[in-house]
Amino acid sequence: VLDKCVWSGSACMAMTGGSSDLTAQGAQWLQGAKEAVMQMTKGEKKDEDESYSPFQSLQKAAVLQECRCFNDREINPRKCISILTKILWLLAQGEKLTALETTEIFFGVTKLLMHKDQQLRRLLYLVLKELKPSPEEVIIVCATLTKDMNSKVDLNRANALRVLGAIIARTDPTMLAQIERHLKQALVDKNCFVAASALVSGIHLMHVNPEVVRRWVNEVQTALASDNPSVQYHALALLHQIKRQDRLAVSKVVASLTRTPLKSPLAHCLLIRFAKAMMEDGGSERDRALFDFLEASLRHRSDMVIYEAATAICSLTSVAQRELSPSITVLQLFLCSPKPACRFSAVRTLNKIAMAHPMAVTPCNMDMEGLINDSNRSIATLAITTLLKTGSESGVERLMKQITSFMSEIADDFKIVVVDAIRAMCLKFPQKHRLLMTFLANVLREEGGFQYKKAIVDTLLSIIARVPEAKEAGLSHLCEFIEDCEFTLLSTQILYLLGVEGPSTQEPSKYIRFIYNRVVLENATVRASAVSALAKFGISIAYLRPSITVLLQRCLYDNDDEVRDRAIFFVTLLTGIDSGATLAGKSAQSLLLEPLPVPLAALEASCREYLAAPTERPLSIDDVTIDAEMLAKMQKEATSKAAAASEDAGPAADAPAPAMAAPAEEADLLSRMPEFVHVGARFTSSKRVPLSEVGTEYEVVCTKHLYASHLILAFQLNNTLEDQLLSSVTVALDLAAVPGLALETHVPCASLPFGQPGTAYACLRRLEGVPVGTIPCTLKFVVKDVDPATGPTDDEPGYEDEYQLEELEVCAADFMKRVAVLDFRAAWESVGNGCEVVETFSLSYNSIRQAMEAVIDFLGMSPCENSAAAPDDVTKLTVLLSGVFLGGMQVFAIVNLRADSNRAVGMRLTVRSSDMTVSQFVASSVA
Repeated sequence: VLDKCVWSGSACMAMTGGSSDLTAQGAQWLQGAKEAVMQMTKGEKKDEDESYSPFQSLQKAAVLQECRCFNDREINPRKCISILTKILWLLAQGEKLTALETTEIFFGVTKLLMHKDQQLRRLLYLVLKELKPSPEEVIIVCATLTKDMNSKVDLNRANALRVLGAIIARTDPTMLAQIERHLKQALVDKNCFVAASALVSGIHLMHVNPEVVRRWVNEVQTALASDNPSVQYHALALLHQIKRQDRLAVSKVVASLTRTPLKSPLAHCLLIRFAKAMMEDGGSERDRALFDFLEASLRHRSDMVIYEAATAICSLTSVAQRELSPSITVLQLFLCSPKPACRFSAVRTLNKIAMAHPMAVTPCNMDMEGLINDSNRSIATLAITTLLKTGSESGVERLMKQITSFMSEIADDFKIVVVDAIRAMCLKFPQKHRLLMTFLANVLREEGGFQYKKAIVDTLLSIIARVPEAKEAGLSHLCEFIEDCEFTLLSTQILYLLGVEGPSTQEPSKYIRFIYNRVVLENATVRASAVSALAKFGISIAYLRPSITVLLQRCLYDNDDEVRDRAIFFVTLLTGIDSGATLAGKSAQSLLLEPLPVPLAALEASCREYLAAPTERPLSIDDVTIDAEMLAKMQKEATSKAAAASEDAGPAADAPAPAMAAPAEEADLLSRMPEFVHVGARFTSSKRVPLSEVGTEYEVVCTKHLYASHLILAFQLNNTLEDQLLSSVTVALDLAAVPGLALETHVPCASLPFGQPGTAYACLRRLEGVPVGTIPCTLKFVVKDVDPATGPTDDEPGYEDEYQLEELEVCAADFMKRVAVLDFRAAWESVGNGCEVVETFSLSYNSIRQAMEAVIDFLGMSPCENSAAAPDDVTKLTVLLSGVFLGGMQVFAIVNLRADSNRAVGMRLTVRSSDMTVSQFVASSVA
């Protein structure tokens, strides 16, 4: 229209013979009008898109000023409703009211209760519940709302019950006795809304005044028989709250209700949850009647009840695959439901089941393939990940073709879930690593955020670590990725991997170009990582060393200090390799290519001490020590990190092994402590042995670390008493029963507060032979009484005390290292039967598997050739064991087991070694 106006205006001016200036002015004016109209149109569209809130610029002071109209003689209901709405909005936004402001609003609101307007009254109930009146004002509330509880209007009665119950539960629970009569009457009221409100109030009051609520059990049971679904649901919830402390009473209620079907689907779902909880509490002896109830609920007419029963069965601990079959059949039907909620819930549950029982979910694969193109992306993602967990090797290619088009349509959060599932599939079918890694490499080049790209890189790293054949292809894909990588963290991670794995590939020189490109093109952090990666190639591969040295010399004039320092260090190191130069007592290969034998914190502390007091003797890494406090701190940090990583990863991911959790790695650091530097290299470590029960005053767990002539006992301590602080904690050992051991030194735990684990050590010297026996243990400490609210005080002297622990057994297995051999028969024959010992025993065990596990623990040896893998119902079994005895002597054993009766297992033990004394000692350890 505007274009036509512009054209017609210009035409008129031309026909009237006006001057050219007037024509130009008219055209300019029309063009300006056109732009103005366009701007107005854009402004209107912008205003339509923006959300408008009537309370956006609302001020608390203005609302409080308006509240004065509550005291007017003539009440305007519409105006009061608007003001009450503003008050509720301010409270919902987190606005805080002072005590005086709350009181003013409260008394104004109580005056409005005299008005008969129903909409106004409903808002008054909400405001009273949100205002949080003071204890003095609660009395007025009770007096005011008690009238409403006796009202003939059911809506007012129900709201008054709920508001009054919430206020009493929050302010003064002792006032419950004043309204108990009204609540008990309301529980059995004919009006379902009134009864349900009373039940909800009872649920809230149960947490603050349970003694009064427990007296309502008869009325609650009467309400449970109601025909109204809401009343029945809330009655069952309150009845369970009343009786939850009595497990027998809860079991009777659940058993009676499972025989009489409930009319409320919500109540039925709640009953299913209670039944499942009882089955879990029952331990290994599962109640068959409750399980039959869950299976019968799968045939309920309500989808909600069916899904709840299926989920309960699938989430049972140690559920068998045959028991899952009815639930999976029902969930399979849900996959074809027209309701998105049913499809989502079914595929989500099947996804969880696939983690533990992938074969049970396989029959649903055809239905889940149809969900890949579902309009709901959450359903499609869950279907994809479930198929990746349950799919067969032959269907991998077809599945990956479907995922390729799917990945471009979902957000990064869903893509990360798919990538994690692909990692699990690649580890399950390593033969398909080329196809899966090619897919990952393609999606790695596409657009995506940091978390998405990091998930793909971590998946590729995991595949490279687990599948040896995938290393070459994986490194090539990662090299291509860092050429255009915009994330510094990922570039440094990949460069580190190239430095570690690249030198061991068939053609290591091809990675040099990719690494050096980072030196030229990237930021300082990536350049420093690239310099370190290049140096590892030069250290590992002699024929590349001159070329690497030349490349590193080009980095000597870099703008960044870190890059220059690394280049100078590595150039000096590489030029000195051929001459046999060492650094801190270590060669270049062992210093850079092997992990440090000590933590970085200990190395830094030793360097600081050396700089503070230098000596003529150069600092060596062998001189670095670690104290007990630093070791305990590192153990605590590693444990917390491992726990956090396992929670984030979930049950389907590969749980990373905590660096400090294993007894072997802990012992390697123990030998760096100043008190234990003389013990030498560790031979083996035992399992953790509890010396007190879990939940007692002081929990103590011992780990035995064996060295050439010493035995170090590490005691993990935990103080469970909140009002005590322990100090100078040691474990006293009575070595009279074990004459071959002598106490050399104690390292006490300096302080053991509540809830903070600590460690104490004892070093025993082995005098002669192989000492075995039991050692009585006593925990000794200085205890200080602590106020949990204020914490410990320095002026408290404390007093000495002790706590008796269980005896610690030193057995033959502590002197045996678990070392398996690949070819047991050849090793057995090579030892010969010159030092062979044969013994027969009758063991008191219920099954051969139990006897086998116990014998392996007694001997401390490792099963070979998968001989320990046997079904539970086997009647005969031969187990091949191998180990290394203290001193480096190889020991072999053949264990023949036979089930003689239900409680007896016969065993024939044959032991071979190169020393008859050792063979006899090992054979006698079972007795």
